[in-house]
Amino acid sequence: MSSYEARFKVWRGDVGGGGLEDFAVEVNDGEVVLDIIHRLQATQVPDLAVRWNCKAGKCGSCSAEINGRPRLLCMTRMSVFDRDETITVTPLRAFPVIRDLVTDVGFNYTKARQVPAFVPPEGLGPGEYRMMQEDVERPQEFRKCIECFLCQDTCHVVRDHEENKAAFAGPRFLMRVAELDMHPLDAAEENGLDRRRTAQDEHGLGYCNITKCCTEVCPEGIRITDNALIPLKERAVDRKYDPLVWLGSKIRRRSSAG
Repeated sequence: MSSYEARFKVWRGDVGGGGLEDFAVEVNDGEVVLDIIHRLQATQVPDLAVRWNCKAGKCGSCSAEINGRPRLLCMTRMSVFDRDETITVTPLRAFPVIRDLVTDVGFNYTKARQVPAFVPPEGLGPGEYRMMQEDVERPQEFRKCIECFLCQDTCHVVRDHEENKAAFAGPRFLMRVAELDMHPLDAAEENGLDRRRTAQDEHGLGYCNITKCCTEVCPEGIRITDNALIPLKERAVDRKYDPLVWLGSKIRRRSSAG
């Protein structure tokens, strides 16, 4: 096994402030950035804080920024960098730092709780749901999300404008709204919940300008923009501005009232 010495800059600090510190650390064949962070903990900085769990790209815990790009530490191989390159590791920029590479991602859990859950159809119990396979496959892509929040971190609406956070759910949770809106058995509308309207009015869908930065950093390869956000925008616009859709909804309401 061959090895070499790599140069790292790792952000160290806490909510009160901090900065980059320089390190020289051994790298072996086949290692990922998380291996190097662990070696730094073991050999040079035992109090270096980093969040991780599975080391298999499935838990989403070890999200950070490597050379300014949101990535999973455990899925970023050292072989993608030149050996003479200085590698910079910093915490997710969109969220408050707790310490070193660990950030407070509680914002995302707050947003998750604001999205109403699936509404079961009346008269059907568990095990009685029946759907066409194509209806299953369409939103199934979004179920691959590992809650790493890299899409949330790279979205400039969240990342660069703190004032937007109160009114914007971010791509991960707009994707969740789209998933539920696509679900053929979701009975939200029959129960008075208009997911398309709430996407626009309560979750900030209009803030998204479909730059696809969220799609580019998704470690699961989910096409967030093309398959979730754009279709959701199209349906929201139809509901709000299409005069025929508006007239049809008025007629349906009047018929049901009669």
